[in-house]
Parts: sequence; C-alpha cells; structure tokens
Amino acid sequence: MDPAPPPSAPRRPPRRRSVKPTNYDESRLDALLHDQLGGPVPSRKRNKTLEERQRETETEAMIALSLGFPIDALLDSELAAGVAAPFAAEQNDYIVVRNHILARWRANVRSFLSKSQIRETVSSDYDHLISRAYDFLSERGYINFGVSPAIQAQFQEENDKGSVVVVGAGLAGLAAARQLLGFGFKVLVLEGRDRPGGRVYTMKMGKRGNFAAVDLGGSVITGIHANPLGVLARQLGVPLHKIRDRCPLFRPDGRDVDDKLDLEVDFVFNKLLDKATQLREVLGEFADGISLGSAIERLRKLYGMARSGEERELLDWHLANLEYANAGCLTELSLAYWDQDDPYEMGGDHCFLAGGNWRLINALCEDVPILYGKTVTRIEYGEGGVVVVAAGGQVFQADMVLCTVPLGVLKSGNIKFHPELPSRKLEAIKRLGFGLLNKVAMVFPYVFWSEELDTFGCLNRDRCKRGEFFLFYSYHTVSGGPVLIALVAGEAALSFESTDPVILLHRVLEILRGIYGPRGVQVPDPIQTVCTRWGSDPLCRGSYSHIRVGSSGSDYDILAENVGGRLFFAGEATTREYPATMHGAFLSGLREASCILHASRSITNGNADPKKCLQKNLRFCNDILLDLFKEPDLAFGNFSFVFDTITMEDPKAMGLMRVTFGTSKNEACRSYISEEESEEQRQLTDSQFQALHLYAILSREQAHHIQLVTIWRYWSGSCNKYIDK
Repeated sequence: MDPAPPPSAPRRPPRRRSVKPTNYDESRLDALLHDQLGGPVPSRKRNKTLEERQRETETEAMIALSLGFPIDALLDSELAAGVAAPFAAEQNDYIVVRNHILARWRANVRSFLSKSQIRETVSSDYDHLISRAYDFLSERGYINFGVSPAIQAQFQEENDKGSVVVVGAGLAGLAAARQLLGFGFKVLVLEGRDRPGGRVYTMKMGKRGNFAAVDLGGSVITGIHANPLGVLARQLGVPLHKIRDRCPLFRPDGRDVDDKLDLEVDFVFNKLLDKATQLREVLGEFADGISLGSAIERLRKLYGMARSGEERELLDWHLANLEYANAGCLTELSLAYWDQDDPYEMGGDHCFLAGGNWRLINALCEDVPILYGKTVTRIEYGEGGVVVVAAGGQVFQADMVLCTVPLGVLKSGNIKFHPELPSRKLEAIKRLGFGLLNKVAMVFPYVFWSEELDTFGCLNRDRCKRGEFFLFYSYHTVSGGPVLIALVAGEAALSFESTDPVILLHRVLEILRGIYGPRGVQVPDPIQTVCTRWGSDPLCRGSYSHIRVGSSGSDYDILAENVGGRLFFAGEATTREYPATMHGAFLSGLREASCILHASRSITNGNADPKKCLQKNLRFCNDILLDLFKEPDLAFGNFSFVFDTITMEDPKAMGLMRVTFGTSKNEACRSYISEEESEEQRQLTDSQFQALHLYAILSREQAHHIQLVTIWRYWSGSCNKYIDK
C-alpha cells in the first residue's frame, strides 16, 4: 500500500542545456571511494603519515556530510542516544570514528561490516566509541541495510524480540520489515493489493515476448548521492541511467520555443520564486494563510512580468512543472513552507533504474512474509498489544503494528483506529496536502522522437490545462522498448481521472503529431496505452504529499509520532526532510524499524519491575531453603545446619546455618487450621505468622562450638534452677 510516489521531480525546473548522453556508472563511485580510502581495508593503525591520516579523515567527513551528518557536530538523535560524553574532545573522537565507519561501509555496500573489521583500522583506545557509533549506525539503518546476500546472512535466527504487523508492502513497509527481521522480530506484512510496491508500480507493456518495463508510479531516483535506493541498485548490480538535462520545449502549434525567450522566461520564473521568498520573510506569520500561487500571480502583475501571450504560456509551463514537483495546485501550496525540505535534497544526478523499479521491490520482498489481498479496516492498540482486522473479518494479533498506508488513505478514514488517534495527529492528517499526478504510458512500434532526448515539453494555451501533457519522459534507454510517458499535473490531473481514456489518447497523439508531423516524422499509433488513476485508487487516494496552506513541516513530524509505543507510522508523508520521494519512504521505514526496536526494549524493561522481580526471587530462594532444611544434617534448639555430604567429616568443611525465631507461635496458629480448611486460608495464616529465619555460612567445627555453648548454657541454667530451689 504505501511508499513511494509517482515520479518525483526537483523543486526547480530542469536546466535544459545540451549534454552528451551518459549513463550513471556506480562502479565509478566504488573506484573513487576505493582510491580515497586506500583500498577495501584501509589501515589507520600503521604505515600512515600524519598528513595521510588527516587527508583520510577529511575525505571520510565529506562522505558523512553527503549522508546527512554534520562535519563537526552530532545529530540530535546521537545526542539523545548518549553516544559520547558531553566533552568536546570525546565528541570529536566519536565523530571521527563514526565518519570512518560510514565511509568504510559505503566503500563496499555489498558486504556486511562488523565491529571486528572496524577494530582492525581504529586504535583500541577508542574501542568504547567504536561500539557506540557502530550500534547507533546499525540500529538506525545507516549501515548494513539493503538486499545484499551478505547482509541477509547476518539476520538473527531466533525471532525473540517480539512480533510486528506491517500494514502496506510499499517501500516504507518493506524497508521496515527487512530491518525488523534482521533485528530478530517476528514480522508479517499485510498488503491490500495483489502485488507489492504500492505507488511504485512497474508494468509490462507491449507485445508478448518483447515486453517493455514501464514505471506507472514512482520512477525517478532524485539525486543519487547518499540515496539509499542507489545503494540497493549497487547491491543488485543494476545500472542507472542519468536523465539528460536537455529538455526542448514546443509551442502548442508544434513550433520550437525561441531559445532567447526561453532563457528570459526561465529567469523570470526563478525571479518570481525569489520574490515570493522575500515576501514571506516580510510577512512573517501572516504568510501562513497565503498560497504560493496567489503570491506569484500578484508579484507577476506588480512587476509586469510575462505580459505577452507567448511569455505567459511559457511561464505557465514552468508553473506546471512546479505543480508536478509538489503533486498539488499552486493555489493550495503554502507560501510559508512549500519548499521547507529544499535544504535536504539529495545531491547528484537524477536517474532511471534500468528495467524499472520493480527490481528493487522484488529484491526487498525476498524472504519477507507478505499476505496479499488483505485490506486493513481496523487497528486496535493498547498496553497488551495490537489487533489488526482485515476486510472480511480476519484478525491478526501482535505486540506492535506499523502503519505505512498513504496519507490519502488516512484522510479517507477507511482505517478505523481504536482508541481514536490523538487529536494532534488527526489535525496534522487533515492539514497536510495530498496531491495528484497522472500519466499516459504509450508503447510505440519504434522510436520516432530523438533518441538523444530523455525529456521534452509542450506548452498549452489554456491556463487551466497547463499541466495536461506538459512534459514527456522517454524510457527507451531503460525500459527495453520504445516507451513515452506523458505527465498530467495540477488542475488537469484532477479532471484527467474522469475523462474517457480514448479521448485522452487522442489528445496526446494530437500533440505529438503537431510537434513531429511538420518535421516530416510520421507518428505511429501506439501498440499499447495505459492511463493511471491514482486519485481513484482506494488504496492510495492520490500520489504524494505537499504542504498545503495552513500546514507546515512540523505536521510531517506529528504524523511520524508513534502512539503508546504500540502503533507506529511510516511513509513519504511522515518524513519532514524527504517527503514526496521514493527514498523518503524507504528511509522512513528504516527509521521506524529502529523506533520499534527501542520501544520493544522499553516495554521489556518496563515489565521487569524491580520490586516484583525482587519479591519473586526472594520467594524462589525461600522455597529452596525450606526444602534444603527439611532434613538438616545437624539440629539443636533453634539452630539447624546443612553440610556438603562429600566433606561431611571434615571439620573445616563449610555449611549453611539457619536460626529460627517464632516457630512455636507459628506452629500454634497452624494447629488450629484443620485439614479441611482452604489452602488460601492456610497460606494467609502462614503469611501472618511465618517464622523468621536467619542464615549464615560457617564451618562444621564452628557448628560444634555453637552446639557445645548451647548445651553448656542449658546445663548451667538447669543447675541454677536447682540451686534456687
């Protein structure tokens, strides 16, 4: 059900400069890291000059920075975990060790990195920091994650950590399930569809025996640096295709957009966004109630920008591209917070995965127990665990549940929670936006467009339809066939869902023939066509999230909060840093697996009440002692002794002594209880009048001394009584 969304785009429109066709080669990164780190097992202990160690530390710091770690500080989560003492020196040492571990694993993500391997390259003086950094990075999914056989081989054989039901087999659910299995949990994934992947869906299209793999949902890996999906691709050995920057634009009549005008309007568009940013800074909190769309339109009129028809059509194309990036109409996007995630964008090229993203989904599903066709309708949670009910009444019980359904499903209320979700979470669900992006995927007999293009765009005269087939993606380089996909964003995406697919296809072909016909290129009829309907799909109700007017980035945090340490949430709409992306969904799954692990430990520790444990242990010990002294080796008066039978005759042999007080009173009270009286009453009397026993360890020789003293006192007492008489 959950995870990644239909193709996600950068927050800014692509720069359409001409570049040579290139494929992104993951082996280049492997080679780079190999050179920088000095091989697969770099030596930090020996044969390194001070300058070499300094250079290596700097390189590792840059790798950590690309993964989202500050160069000279700890993450908030690291501070909360107490990974280092609050002293600058120790924190600096920890940071160096942490960065080294991150770089070591990123140098070879196909392997499992162990603590012992780290100890080979880091001085034993920092062994305590190695353990803290390694445990933190492992449990939170920064290292040793993914689909490599070497990593899966390290999964714990005993699933003794507890049980978890994961609702949804999208990227978030599958990422969490694999981590939890590795941690030692019993996991079951419930998926409403008859396939995994959720909003990541690769469909086979075309002729039998010559199918093309077409991504109808999430398709673009946005930024390859530090992207966990790039890690999965490296582990699988699947090549990535860099999306080339050249994106020519065509007018509604098929003519090329003038290059000079294109540059001018591109500048105007970015200038309007800059002015909108300045406007919200001036307005402060008053910007919360203003939409990005209304602000841009007012600024355009104020500064007299894009006044001609051609300029306006071109500007509308840029605005449609912005709506595509956010899966929402600009009239809904918050001026104050629409781009709050920009600082966290993944660096590097945007890529297609050869053969489609199903290859990642398929690998993530391996050895993960999934039940398909199980649409969850009710989730009950409490101190005793969780109950998950699927359509038809089937019930699943577990210790915890992870809900990864899309925000659109939460908004629909199709899943009932008992008790009802906290009001702050319900309000966040209501505030956040969940927009729509649709596609028309077409397989043609041959590539009639330029094979040097990955994207091209078309302007629209109608402002309300500016997002209708405004951008085309070519998948011929990665799908195995001549595939074109036309995107529909903004208002057009809403009306798209209620339009006859035949009419939509005619519109697309009319645009293509209007572009290529005048150039002497015949556009053939497609072999097969598919129109998506993500908004009408009851298992997603849309494409991906955005910050609507009245919402903010904190709503993502609220949505990510667990309830009572039993009910957890993941998915692209639960990550403030990476919303509306496939990698955001995946990372949220890793995040929640870690949260579930720590919550499980808290529950286990909470059940171990020290007082109850002490009482239980005392009762257990008391029962053993009572049995032991039923037949003592030596007894006189209030004293009883037990010795080792093997050394019974040795005077130095140690034994256990018991001194009893209050026996007579206890026995007297017990004598009034008949055999017919209840065991409960007998136990009550025992607890009220139980004898007091004191225990000590001493030798057999000391025991005989006590016996002689006791006899002498008894004899002395008897003589005194005789004399008195």
